[in-house]
Amino acid sequence: MYSYNSEAFKAELNQLGLRLTPQRETILRVFQELPKGEHLSAEDLYQCLQEKETKKKISLSTIYRSLKLMTHLGLLRELELAEGHKHYELNQPQPYHHHHLVCVKCNKTIEFKSDSVLKIGIKTTNKEGFHLLDCQLTIHGVCLEAMKRGWPSGIPEDWTCPRALS
Repeated sequence: MYSYNSEAFKAELNQLGLRLTPQRETILRVFQELPKGEHLSAEDLYQCLQEKETKKKISLSTIYRSLKLMTHLGLLRELELAEGHKHYELNQPQPYHHHHLVCVKCNKTIEFKSDSVLKIGIKTTNKEGFHLLDCQLTIHGVCLEAMKRGWPSGIPEDWTCPRALS
């Protein structure tokens, strides 16, 4: 797994016959500046960029194309969390590599480390002659708060888990 900066991103794009556009560089910078543990959907990223003082606005279609490209290159991780749409974060090398535990009721997401998952990914890709871009485990479950409230049948539709607010 690679740790990207603008120059490494530019070099990889050049190899593909693509350019590091100001829009792609801005998107990379947003992900580099995200607080630890924060994930963005395409819509979240679009909203974030609309609120920032950027000289050139970035369209939602450009954001979708850039996220797809950056995920394909291994720069970003595409995450399937419990909210029904994809989220993205920087694909960090060891020792920052992590996995996710997601409550399907309140969408609370907890990051955790597991060196064994990453070791299996590295061993498998090496054995098969692949280069590892990403190795992620997402565990979907139900948090203790939802189970205390009587999940699956005893929870009112409008109930909000206190864990989701933390």
